Amino acid sequence: MRRPDLSDLDAFAAVARHRNFRRAAVERGVSASTLSDAVRALEERLGVRLLNRTTRSVTPTEAGQRLLDRLGPALDEVGEALDAVNGFRDTPTGTLRLNVPSAAAHLVLAPLVAPFLATHPGLRLEIVEDNSFVDVFAAGFDAGVRYDEALAKDMIAVPLGPPQRFAVAASPALLAHVGVPGTPHDLLERPCIRHRFLSGALPPWEFARDGETVKLSPEGPLIVTSADMAVRAAEDGVGFVHSFEGFLRPSLDSGRLVEVLEDWSDRFPGPSLYYPSRRHVPAPLRAFVEFVRAHRRRT
Repeated sequence: MRRPDLSDLDAFAAVARHRNFRRAAVERGVSASTLSDAVRALEERLGVRLLNRTTRSVTPTEAGQRLLDRLGPALDEVGEALDAVNGFRDTPTGTLRLNVPSAAAHLVLAPLVAPFLATHPGLRLEIVEDNSFVDVFAAGFDAGVRYDEALAKDMIAVPLGPPQRFAVAASPALLAHVGVPGTPHDLLERPCIRHRFLSGALPPWEFARDGETVKLSPEGPLIVTSADMAVRAAEDGVGFVHSFEGFLRPSLDSGRLVEVLEDWSDRFPGPSLYYPSRRHVPAPLRAFVEFVRAHRRRT
């Protein structure tokens, strides 16, 4: 029996890990049909079915799972060996895939993209906005971005930006109509615009002052999943909006919105890039970590 190609083994591992041809194809930058052909060729060469395929699911067979268990560490070693060689290049090459919450992507990461790619023209950066708490490494990402409360303790964390804060604001017309709230609890009697995550969670509004923390779930006529839509609705007088100051800043500076309860809006640490500790960090990720640390020293 002729030995399988390494590329076919890698294709099988990606599909078996994701249990989905489409997601594996996105990770590898190829078509789902290309992966399907590679897995089929591997099965024919080995004479064993490795994946059970239905219209709804893809799962490893017993033989496929045993192969994946042994193959995963070996492919990781190959990848680390290639990354170690890549580190000797003057300009690292490859793709860096990041899983990032929307707020961090727009407010913190976006300004870093152009200068990073200009510094490393041999690299390709792929940023996926995702507000759910997925296992980013099982999903094929090199690193993720999260805030402190969502960081796993066994990860290496690199701060990406300065402290941030949430702010509450409303249009001048709405404030003239319903009055300016003096405390967070006053919002319970005023129309508010709520944000719902795609997971279905409707997070409370949190305030802090002088060691006191207040969490509220105000009511209102509008629930959205988009920060841009929430800000626009607040400008139009629909209700009070509670969001990252960075999202509200253009509207506050223009006077379309007015901030309230400013003394209840404490700053909190900005997001961090995180990745697992291992002997060889992939060259694209190492280049980005070094860039971020140099950027933080300059600012």
